[in-house]
Amino acid sequence: MTPRPFLLIPALAVLLLSAPAGAATWTVDKGESVLGFIGKQSGKEFTGRFGRWDAAIDFDPADPAAGHAKVTIAMGSAVIGDAEKDQALPGEDWFNVQAFPDAVFEATAFRAKGGNQYDAVGTLTIRGIRKDVVLPFTLDVTDGKAHAVGRLDLVRTDYDVGGHGLFSKGRTVDLNVAVVVDLMATAQP
Repeated sequence: MTPRPFLLIPALAVLLLSAPAGAATWTVDKGESVLGFIGKQSGKEFTGRFGRWDAAIDFDPADPAAGHAKVTIAMGSAVIGDAEKDQALPGEDWFNVQAFPDAVFEATAFRAKGGNQYDAVGTLTIRGIRKDVVLPFTLDVTDGKAHAVGRLDLVRTDYDVGGHGLFSKGRTVDLNVAVVVDLMATAQP
């Protein structure tokens, strides 16, 4: 069996968006946004993306600590573009979508780090395993439109993704995975 990629929630990313002063709620443009992941198999980098996800984001740069975001990702929508890997991802060894169809990232607060840099502080749940995470991102807002870009580095076996058998040690498929987000959103009145 060929090693399979994994990844998680990339969807986390969605939480990243902030609003101009006074605005709090954002609508993500999914057609212009990407929730994805980067991994390595046999020393070669591969990328994937999630095709189905939903995000609810409330964020005011004047009060980032009061922000909240929840991103729910349909794990069965992950694709890499390699038929064998794409077929393996939903299986029990990797995402196990039959038992755990969704991953959830929930930011309970945001931290301003200066300039256009922020952290989304919260939890990521994959395969029923919930862990505290901090998602760093940059945010640029112009005329009520936001562009957020972030990357969250994870160890896949912390979430039991590929955590058994041949792939559990990272010899063929690296243990380190990056969840990447590149989101466009519009402030709601």
